Amino acid sequence: MMGELAHRLLSPQKHVEKTYEAHIDGYVTGADVDAFKQGVELDDGYVTKPAELIIAEAGDISYVRVVITEGKFHQIKRMFASRGHKVVELERVQMGSLVLDEELARGEYRELTEQELSLLQAH
Repeated sequence: MMGELAHRLLSPQKHVEKTYEAHIDGYVTGADVDAFKQGVELDDGYVTKPAELIIAEAGDISYVRVVITEGKFHQIKRMFASRGHKVVELERVQMGSLVLDEELARGEYRELTEQELSLLQAH
């Protein structure tokens, strides 16, 4: 059952929203927001589905939030690379209705609660 759930959540065909927070080297601009909204062409010629890019803070290192419904290999890094930016730090903070537990250290995990599992299975 868990393998089936993981497939439903991670498969690009299932369109489950995945939210990331990232630190980007350089200024992220409104032009980047517009490009993400249209979908960007990756290094292999694939054009991504539209994504939401929210600039929380622009500067030498910009802090952003990105919402995608796919999950291609290193997609966020490749999307920013296509715009001339490098991802310095990247963290997934939400998948579907599940907000990832901030109390967990990187690489640590815990069992899902019954409520979390029910919400995820609804996708």
